[in-house]
Amino acid sequence: MDVKKAVGIWIRVSTEEQAQGESPQHHEHRGRAYAEARGWEVREVYHLEGVSGKAVMHHPEAKRMLKDVKDGHITGLIFSKLARLARSTKELLGFSDFFQEHHADLMSLEEAIDTSTPAGRLFYTIIAAMAQWEREEIASRVAASVTIRAKLGKRIGGPAPYGYKWIKEGKAHHFVIDEKEAPVRKLMYELFLKYKRKQTVAKELNRLSYRTRAGALFTETTIERLLRDPAAKGMRRACYTETNDRKKWLLKPREQWILIACPAIVSEEVWDECIRYLDLNKRNRKKPGRNSQYLLAGLVACTCGKKMYVYHKNPLYSCKQCKNRVSVASMDDIYYERLKKFLLVDMDVAKFATQSATLMQEKEALIALAKEEAKTLRQQMDELVAMRINKELTPERFTSHYKPLEERLAGFEQQIPEFEAELDTLRVQHLSADTVLHEAKKLYENWPTMPFEEKRNIVEIITERIAVGTEKITFKLRFRPLTPPTSGKAGNNPQGESASLC
Repeated sequence: MDVKKAVGIWIRVSTEEQAQGESPQHHEHRGRAYAEARGWEVREVYHLEGVSGKAVMHHPEAKRMLKDVKDGHITGLIFSKLARLARSTKELLGFSDFFQEHHADLMSLEEAIDTSTPAGRLFYTIIAAMAQWEREEIASRVAASVTIRAKLGKRIGGPAPYGYKWIKEGKAHHFVIDEKEAPVRKLMYELFLKYKRKQTVAKELNRLSYRTRAGALFTETTIERLLRDPAAKGMRRACYTETNDRKKWLLKPREQWILIACPAIVSEEVWDECIRYLDLNKRNRKKPGRNSQYLLAGLVACTCGKKMYVYHKNPLYSCKQCKNRVSVASMDDIYYERLKKFLLVDMDVAKFATQSATLMQEKEALIALAKEEAKTLRQQMDELVAMRINKELTPERFTSHYKPLEERLAGFEQQIPEFEAELDTLRVQHLSADTVLHEAKKLYENWPTMPFEEKRNIVEIITERIAVGTEKITFKLRFRPLTPPTSGKAGNNPQGESASLC
């Protein structure tokens, strides 16, 4: 009596194909009917529903099938068509070689291929190459359609960046500001202009109980990515990344980016200023103004181009190359006089009033968001307490869930009055645009008695460089503050101003 040929049935159907009626049951029934017609015994069915055909060799079901072939448990594999086995020519030929080595056959029902014959193997190779070509053609068409959709401003997949969201109206998707996340995204830029350190911004946001969209802590990497994203200034990027052979995401050349106008969270000037600081810190590989002992440390340079430092206990800024020296006290006094000209200028008070109103709206949004989050946390904590009272939670589980909520609530309870205080300050300033000039004068008058850290922070914000020559000192300042000393508006850099050395 002849022994029946033992075969397996290979089923790999994509999700889209299942939606079109090509169910796994359909393919199994087809394979079993074919085996019955040939008088074969079906011993195994290998299921790979929803698995991509690009690479299947390392899938657990594929490994199980190959082991069955190697052990002689099956001597043939039935599948509906080549594209269902694998789409890669390399993998298809790998399967063919493995089956040939172990004296087993591959049967593709649609192409009627039997790899046990030379003609069948040749045809198998040609069809496999065509399957890969078809896949590459589809990928090419999809990529082209993605580019066209991006240029039309349509959604091309993936979530919106933090601070934004996609909303669907009918069949159309619209890229809009997320009212909950946008105030936090705006706060990132404010904090970075204040501290100029990504890690400090991340720590401050985490301290204020803010979290990423996934609920994780903010990191230095996340902060830089969000700061550099031009969507915040009203220019959304699309089709700007690609993957290499190692599946790593890389930025495409800038000329290949597709840029689409979108609602802005911060002004272009603020965004540009943050990017300038990021690039400057990246070039210098250091953070400016860290724990400085002297007010102008790190900003004073000799006209020869070398930085000037205080090398000894004798307080002198010195250039080692050309031996140029200037007293620290003299530099501080001269800077104070330059500050008078820098601050006490005529300002556009109407423009300030408009910007002040915008700042108040942003602070109000932050306060509302913080209060809403605090309310949600309290409700969650109350629910946990109720569950504990009803003994639905063990003490350990209750503590593990309750403690993080309690810590976040404490952060919001600390943050809310801080923001309310800032809002109160803005409201007072908004009552009269003349406050701008008044505060500038006040800053100048109080400068001698201000704490060192406050003065150092202002110096870092407004000072680009100080060049010291043998007869004069040149100051280059960045912008004039709107509401000294805590906030500012970037503008054109004023020309360097000189002072004679006495």
